[in-house]
Amino acid sequence: MKHILKILTLLVAISAFWIGLLQASIVPRSYTWLLPIYLIVVLGCYGLLMVGIGLMQFPTCPQEAILLQQDIVEAKDFLRKQGVDVGSD
Repeated sequence: MKHILKILTLLVAISAFWIGLLQASIVPRSYTWLLPIYLIVVLGCYGLLMVGIGLMQFPTCPQEAILLQQDIVEAKDFLRKQGVDVGSD
């Protein structure tokens, strides 16, 4: 619930800022109407940047991979004992 309130607060603040720019005519009107589009583009670029950074810093865990393979083998053995066809190795 707190996350939703943060997002709504941010949207209200951005909307108020944008309406203020439209009313005050500080920025030319032709540029002010494009601000929501620029905001969406900037947020998209930020999202792509965060995904890229997350992929570059993704840790490899060889110990966890070995444990996962052992769990898979144990699960296949258990299912074979129960009579379930788990396919070939």
